[in-house]
Amino acid sequence: MLLTIKDLAEQLRIKPSTLYAWASQGKIPCVRIHGLIRFRSEEIEGWLSGFAKNRPALPHYKNHGRDIDEIIAAAKRAIYNPRHGETGPALSPRKGA
Repeated sequence: MLLTIKDLAEQLRIKPSTLYAWASQGKIPCVRIHGLIRFRSEEIEGWLSGFAKNRPALPHYKNHGRDIDEIIAAAKRAIYNPRHGETGPALSPRKGA
């Protein structure tokens, strides 16, 4: 059984326009029948399972017993310093000058 754009868009919970774009770019397996785009269920299943195999592992961060506020403060100290990122008082015209 072949799936229509509407059928597959509902299954994948994406917009039909996204499927049209992917099909025209060759990003998703499809069949063109007299100008109509259709999808084979088994090809779509294989295409989807390919994403699970290639998914990179998420990095593992160690907390070392610190709470989130300490982690954020350490990150700010590492990035912001007097020469980078911090700004002084806003420069604005003085009233009455």
